[in-house]
Amino acid sequence: MSEEGLKKTFLGFDFSTQRLKAIVIGEDYVVQQEADVEFDVDLPEFRTSGGVVRGEQRGEVMAPPLLWVKALDMVMDRLVVAGVDFSMVEALSGAAQQHGSVWWAKGSEAKLSKLSADDFLHTQLATVFVADSPVWMDSSTSADCRALEEAVGGAEELAKISGSRAYERFTGPQIRKMYRSRPRVYHAAERISLVSSFACSLFLGRIAPVDLADGSGMNLLDIHSMKWCEKALNACGDESLASKLGEPVPSATVLGSISPYFVQRYGFKPECKVIAFTGDNCSALAGLRLRSGWVGLSLGTSDTLLLGLQAAAAPPAGHVLVGPTKQAPYMALLCFANGSLTRQNHRDRLAGPSWEAFNELLRSTLRGNMGYMGIYYDTAEIVPRAAAGRWAKPASAETEARALLEGQALARRAHAEDMGLALDASSRVIATGGASVNKELLQIFADVFNTPVYVQDQHGNAALLGAAIRAAEVWSEDAGVKLNGSELTVSPVATPYADAEAIYTPMLARYRKVIEDIPKLN
Repeated sequence: MSEEGLKKTFLGFDFSTQRLKAIVIGEDYVVQQEADVEFDVDLPEFRTSGGVVRGEQRGEVMAPPLLWVKALDMVMDRLVVAGVDFSMVEALSGAAQQHGSVWWAKGSEAKLSKLSADDFLHTQLATVFVADSPVWMDSSTSADCRALEEAVGGAEELAKISGSRAYERFTGPQIRKMYRSRPRVYHAAERISLVSSFACSLFLGRIAPVDLADGSGMNLLDIHSMKWCEKALNACGDESLASKLGEPVPSATVLGSISPYFVQRYGFKPECKVIAFTGDNCSALAGLRLRSGWVGLSLGTSDTLLLGLQAAAAPPAGHVLVGPTKQAPYMALLCFANGSLTRQNHRDRLAGPSWEAFNELLRSTLRGNMGYMGIYYDTAEIVPRAAAGRWAKPASAETEARALLEGQALARRAHAEDMGLALDASSRVIATGGASVNKELLQIFADVFNTPVYVQDQHGNAALLGAAIRAAEVWSEDAGVKLNGSELTVSPVATPYADAEAIYTPMLARYRKVIEDIPKLN
């Protein structure tokens, strides 16, 4: 690699719920510098808790968009202190928490295009937002969800069109609520962005379009035609809503060169490209380089499955989104509320506060657990939608420990297959998140999925790394310059035993029958 080639760098951002993170990678995709800003700690004047503010109405959760702008001012200064040479950055992109909406005042785009490099962004953009931003944690739109589903012909019809039934946190119902309950704000808004396209706008110097991947998490996009669904728009706003949203664009779009503000203030090259920003889950799929038949498994407070799909189908649960990469034209997202916290609760009950003691219980049992299987919902479950409860008849602490984990793994595979996952010899599971260090747990996933499990070597934050990688790969294709860092580096941690399919296929069928009798939530 030439010395000049080694100097090419790419910048990624992640505007997550609690913090803003930034990362610089080289063309070999090796991380060079990082910086972050924690909203509650570094920006106490916004009085957030967990990065958000609770509204007066039950279920309302929002964030002031100026918080994110000021955080960007701070993280840029921290990148300077970290020694980043912005003149070497060829392109940048970003990820952001999904489903949140940003409401721009009239005249905002003109202000974005005329920023002075002598002042911070937050002092110049203090008056460009007409409301705080409803975010993904907001659950105050149940009535709007039902109205949206009714307007398009029911929940199943909406799922066929948009990839999801109506969900409270999704942007479409949030827009409908604003139109219904705060019409002055709705009519005062020149444009409505997602958090991702809002963040992109700051770098672009004009209001950036919504990308198709993040846009498909709104209940407004027809994921087949890649256009806004007219029935959904009419249900959530008036005839101006389409123009407020703008036309969506593919996620791998070079939107233009960076704003002169960043050239003059930080020394970016004028031709530095801005790639469309996307949602954090979409960016994580890109960071893990998932393709069809691969599974991204995030083992956190809740467990999340990301699947690359070749075609879209109406999901019985979970969500189908437009994919952010060519390797996966569509992606499926499944979120299971009972993840690590549920595992930890039952670990404490069965073995005390020690994973090693819990794993010793596992090691004293047989794979398949002699037919014992358990379903444990310490909290209401999302997939399937079910109330809290426990359905298990284990014979001992040992069999209960295995019943808990095998039941969770069986649920992940069953619902992934319902979303279109097809496992074959080339499949793999790539595990991330806090619980991905537990080899015994990963072995159970390998056996139940009958697929090797890997962990990512490069970086623990797949969404943040994915933002920088998307910047590099889209720039590379656009510029016709080949980069060397395109392969994901992972390490195998668990391989299925030869009899895994024979053991777990019958258990998979039993799991499907058990959940038929579990009380469902509306």
